[in-house]
Amino acid sequence: QVRLVESGGGLVQAGGSLRLSCAASGRTFRTYTMGWFRQAPGKEREFVATVSGNGIITYDADSVKGRFTISRDNAKNTVYLQMNNLNPEDTAVYYCAAGNTILRDPRHAGYWGQGTQVTVSS
Repeated sequence: QVRLVESGGGLVQAGGSLRLSCAASGRTFRTYTMGWFRQAPGKEREFVATVSGNGIITYDADSVKGRFTISRDNAKNTVYLQMNNLNPEDTAVYYCAAGNTILRDPRHAGYWGQGTQVTVSS
């Protein structure tokens, strides 16, 4: 079992930055692939970024490439999402997820956090 708790969301102006954190319970954190997904009102949950257990392999969605960076600190059981140059289209609830494979499809996630709201004003 893995428990995930996100933090760091909030309200920011367009062009601003936020860093999301996701703290995981358990001593097997390094064995899980981690990912970030987001869901805007009336839309399906979509992939944002994913990172392998050792932190070496990462993938980003085209919509965030060059602006968002996923990273992890296995010593702290935490995964991060650094978000720069935010725009109103990034407004959504952001979810942290854990799984056993690279997480580009939400159906592959085995565990989810409760989500954190990110709102970008124009």
